[in-house]
Amino acid sequence: MKRPNLVYVFPDQLRQQSLGFMHADPVITPNLDGFSQESLVLDNALSNFPICSPYRGMLFTGKYPYSTGVIANCNSNRNVYGVYLKKSERCISDVLSEQGFETGYIGKWHLDPVEPSQASLTEGFREDGVLWDSYTLPERRHNFHFWHAYGASDNHLDPHYWENEDAIEDRRKPGEWSVKHETDVAVQYIRNADGKYRDNDKSFALFVAYNPPHPPFDQVPDNYVAMYEGKSAEDLLVRPNVTDQTPEALSRIGSRPHDGLKYGKEHVKNYFAAITGVDDQFRRILEAIEQKGIKDDTIVVFTSDHGDMMGSHNLAGKPHWYAECFKVPFLIRYPGKIKPSRADFIFNVPDIMPTLLGMMGLADHIPDDCEGDNKMGYFYGVEHGETIGLFINPFTNMRGLKTRQYTFLVSKNYAEQESYLLYDDLSDEYQLNNIANEQENIHVVQALRDQLDVALAATRDIWND
Repeated sequence: MKRPNLVYVFPDQLRQQSLGFMHADPVITPNLDGFSQESLVLDNALSNFPICSPYRGMLFTGKYPYSTGVIANCNSNRNVYGVYLKKSERCISDVLSEQGFETGYIGKWHLDPVEPSQASLTEGFREDGVLWDSYTLPERRHNFHFWHAYGASDNHLDPHYWENEDAIEDRRKPGEWSVKHETDVAVQYIRNADGKYRDNDKSFALFVAYNPPHPPFDQVPDNYVAMYEGKSAEDLLVRPNVTDQTPEALSRIGSRPHDGLKYGKEHVKNYFAAITGVDDQFRRILEAIEQKGIKDDTIVVFTSDHGDMMGSHNLAGKPHWYAECFKVPFLIRYPGKIKPSRADFIFNVPDIMPTLLGMMGLADHIPDDCEGDNKMGYFYGVEHGETIGLFINPFTNMRGLKTRQYTFLVSKNYAEQESYLLYDDLSDEYQLNNIANEQENIHVVQALRDQLDVALAATRDIWND
């Protein structure tokens, strides 16, 4: 029996709250709103280490960052520390290829060692003297048969790519918004006219990694910005936790000043406009699947690698523990198999690989060193037990856990003295009140601290050493 196809779409820095059907941010996303009615929507999909490369490392390997070495974003300063995806890792694409799937990757990769000698042929060094972009050698592509990608370049309106056997000197510059171009390629791959891209008789898995709505926020087509004409920052930044005050908890962790409100006011319109553009282009992928006649045979996932604070708690960007950064959208459609609904179980990034392999009939081929859990039963509605999520941020020396009810964080100072944060996410949706020091919550803090030790040991995290 032919196994299901997979189309996995994940833009960069799109937070869970910024989809219209979530009824949180006033973002225009009619296509994702419609897709949500056909999908299982997860309320607690997490980005365990909410920055780009660690997410990708977890996604493809099913392992946490300290097991892969991808403990920060890949760039030329971090090669010496081995911060990149190793050739020896067995990724989801390797398993799928071994089992006869056609595999394709389009867009931002950001998992390679970054070679300074490539600078003149890639994006080049940025103002900080660091090189982020890279050419991925064929032997580093983990059995993605079709390749139309780049390393990490933020030229959204003038992107570049290398396809299949292109040499580094042969980079392609389509001269249009990256999301539009990558969708063009994805649609061609799905339609597969004349068998140009893959064998039509085989199941396929296609990953599409848009960079927007990642900064720079001003690089978005005017027609999407025009859809927010007349809207002020105050009209768009409607979350009650958007503030010009730095949270007490953050002040204790680091003394540097924060001005996330200014960031949010400056960028929110273009951030939302880019999300609307992603929504518009995602529609074309859904249409191509429908027109190809493979809707019932294709698992479609829409998610992202992490969110953006956009002024909440006076913070900007990533990689913070608050829900605006830590939670990501996760919508999955598998007609006849997954019932359209909402679910609140915790879903970690390393769970994605084994869960998808399970759904694709390959549970017996999940790598033995995979640290995530196959949660297929939760998606099919036959498992309902409690699950927990892990939060990692080496930059602020923090670790934490997420349960259905709580977000719990532990931070250490230079003397390894610990302080705690605890938010009741059911009664305090916007995480305004740290209740860790309240007498009635001492037992909750201790229980979660003990659970954290177990989780860290299971993921080879060195934080407790």
